[in-house]
Amino acid sequence: MLDIIILAAGDGKRMKSSRPKVLQPVGGRPMLDHLLDAVEGLQPDRSQVVIGAGAEMVRQALAGRAVEFVTQEQRLGTGHAAMQALPKIDPQSRVLILPGDMPLIRTETLQHLLASEADLAVLSFIADDPDGYGRVVRAADGAVSAIVEHKDASREQRAIHEVNSGVMCARAGAWSDWLNRVGADNAQGEYYLTDCIGIATAAGQRVAAVVADDPEQLRGANDREQLAELEQVHQARSRRSIMAQGATLADPSSVHICGSVQCGRDVWIGPGVMLAGNITLGDDVSIGPGCVLTDCDLAAGTRLEPYCVLDGVRTIGACTIGPFARLRPGTELSSGVKIGNFVEIKNARFAPGAKASHLTYVGDAEIGERANLGAGTITCNYDGANKHRTRIGADAFVGSNTALVAPVTIGEGATIGAGSVVTHAAPKGQLTLSRARQKTVEGWQRPRKRDSNV
Repeated sequence: MLDIIILAAGDGKRMKSSRPKVLQPVGGRPMLDHLLDAVEGLQPDRSQVVIGAGAEMVRQALAGRAVEFVTQEQRLGTGHAAMQALPKIDPQSRVLILPGDMPLIRTETLQHLLASEADLAVLSFIADDPDGYGRVVRAADGAVSAIVEHKDASREQRAIHEVNSGVMCARAGAWSDWLNRVGADNAQGEYYLTDCIGIATAAGQRVAAVVADDPEQLRGANDREQLAELEQVHQARSRRSIMAQGATLADPSSVHICGSVQCGRDVWIGPGVMLAGNITLGDDVSIGPGCVLTDCDLAAGTRLEPYCVLDGVRTIGACTIGPFARLRPGTELSSGVKIGNFVEIKNARFAPGAKASHLTYVGDAEIGERANLGAGTITCNYDGANKHRTRIGADAFVGSNTALVAPVTIGEGATIGAGSVVTHAAPKGQLTLSRARQKTVEGWQRPRKRDSNV
């Protein structure tokens, strides 16, 4: 049996935030959410999250996750936090205890720790700068004799670079026995989980420190600077992932990823691109500089010109978008579609070959094959209370500066004269227009400014 205890009760005062530390984002998701991804890969029998500060926010953030919550009413240290969860666990179950602010840890690393046969296994790493971490103190034979928290460490102990990650594993019954003997005689006046090591060693039980080969994955964050460092590591990891799938990043350090990205072959991503949510990019997709994509599925051959913003967009064939286009949720573009500069689309489907080349708004609409929307075309879809749809038939041509007042249908092959306001159905194959008659006023003179001296 395997049980998980995640310590997530701290408020993270140094973050200067109204949110608990474990909910601070890395890659657009809470640190705790990333940690649970790694833990779920172990297929534990139960996962408990110890909460305290911002408890309700943590509950809401993890809604839908297969976890149980235990409240630490008084925050008296990591040892005290673990004791809140132990009563629910079978004494023979192995218990893996982790800090909630470790978003980069990998399932494989945890599996390596669980492979240890020691009575108490500790995951450690070698830190270039060990300041703030508990030091792993080893006996002459290399066995772990203690972990000393930074504030309690002597000068000699602070020179040690092997540090505790906060991840430890032992049987539940052993944890209960050790923690019942832990005291709070230290600089913080808290019950340290790490004190169990000295107690176990004194009782002749074997304590092992498993050194992680990748220290970066064990980083936590106590302040905004450390959070930014975690973000950089996460971003580098995410970029390597999509490059391994077949994407070329013109300037990798400038591409920001906040979600899951699946790439085909020969994808090209320009500088300053942001990918958020669930993104799928088919073969030969090209994304120009400065584009922002959220929850998009782009078919093979789709081309985004620079500085486009896409949210909830699906292309079902190679098409061209931008530059400076904004496509909102519900947009679906077929093969050969051309969406040009300064075009906004929302909840609309474009059939193959349809075009809206510039300065156009299309909302709640069906655009037929090869239909052409001229510059300044607007679908007036909202009457102040309800949304209405516009339907434009195949091969229709809508002249520039036209307002289509929905609900309205433009027939196949229809032509709408420039500057029209269309409020009724336009028959197929016919010219429809609505304009005031143009006239010239003879003898009219432009007004002049009055003489300021009068």
